[in-house]
Amino acid sequence: MSVKIERLNNLYLAELSKIIFKEIKNPLIKQVNLTAVEITNDLSFAKVYFTCMDNDKDKVLADLEEAKGFLRSKLAETIDLRHTPELIFQYDNSIEYGNNIEKIIEKIHEKDDDK
Repeated sequence: MSVKIERLNNLYLAELSKIIFKEIKNPLIKQVNLTAVEITNDLSFAKVYFTCMDNDKDKVLADLEEAKGFLRSKLAETIDLRHTPELIFQYDNSIEYGNNIEKIIEKIHEKDDDK
């Protein structure tokens, strides 16, 4: 991955977080935590990874899809690029995956302590 793409990933993550915090009125979307942004090399698409606490992730994803146009237009205003990438929202299940691995490790340690 090039340095330019890496900087854009970080910039888009920061700007999207600011826009969601300051300008979105939907309370479900306000509770979203953005974890990463991955922009394609041709700058046509940006995958935006998110997590949400105690909410239905399908409902949150639907609300994000509905707000996609607004978010993209705000990004175009704040970041000066010839073309603003199309936003693709994807739930980040890495936290759940990590928690699952921790539970498995704890079970293994419990079995070892029993022996």
